[in-house]
Amino acid sequence: MSHTAQITSHRKPRRSTPRVSIRAGVAGGVLSTIAVAGAAAPANAEPVTETIEMPTLTAGLAGDFARSAEATQQVANTLDLRAQQDAAAATAAKTAKTAQAEAERKAEAKRKSEEARKKAAEAAERASRAAERTTLSNASSDSGSGSSSSSSSSASDTASKATSQATGSAAAVLAFAQAQVGDAYILGSTGPNAWDCSSLVQASFRQIGVDLPRVSQDQSVAGTQVSLDNLQPGDILYWGSAGSAYHTAIYIGGGEFIGAQNPSKGVIQASLDYDPPTGAVRVL
Repeated sequence: MSHTAQITSHRKPRRSTPRVSIRAGVAGGVLSTIAVAGAAAPANAEPVTETIEMPTLTAGLAGDFARSAEATQQVANTLDLRAQQDAAAATAAKTAKTAQAEAERKAEAKRKSEEARKKAAEAAERASRAAERTTLSNASSDSGSGSSSSSSSSASDTASKATSQATGSAAAVLAFAQAQVGDAYILGSTGPNAWDCSSLVQASFRQIGVDLPRVSQDQSVAGTQVSLDNLQPGDILYWGSAGSAYHTAIYIGGGEFIGAQNPSKGVIQASLDYDPPTGAVRVL
């Protein structure tokens, strides 16, 4: 046996061989085959001049990488489109919710307005019946036309006295309200020749730049609550409870008020005893 003879290795081969090693082995085998073939050729044979083009070993890996990158980009595009769709859906849902809330608010405001008008109409009807009963009672107790004329003159004198006692803004409010005495009462009217109770109050205070709410229940809480024992000319009287009043008028002093009373009476000036109010607010 030769001293240079190869000794078989007892090491176990690796279980997995990298692809590059395999390809290297294949390339080596090809080269070995070519070398053996060349050695076995006759001595006088012409040398082999044909060029063999070896395949590029990394072409497959480049293709895999390209396909992987393309797939990754497609996934990214899909996720971006989905995110845009989700954002658009969220915006649409928010807009729809806002629109629904606004519609509900308007519906509630309309309902309250209708309810207020209904209460005002009912209050006007009750006031009308009360006024008729008061008129019949007064007619039975009056002794004649002379007495009525005296009472009317007394009321006029009281109104003039109250107006003269009012000063500044209150005087301007009362002057406008007194100028409307005798006008018609029509529910929902805002002048100039017909009013309902709250529109007359609103228009009177508008003369001095005070913008009051349109309906009685809101006017009843538009200022500071005051006692009926501490009234001043220009105070707003209300009937019903604060925040849900069904009728308003203006106190002119001397125990009297001016207001658009009801369809049968129109705008009148009368004593608090004629129709006692529930409360009052002061805005001046």
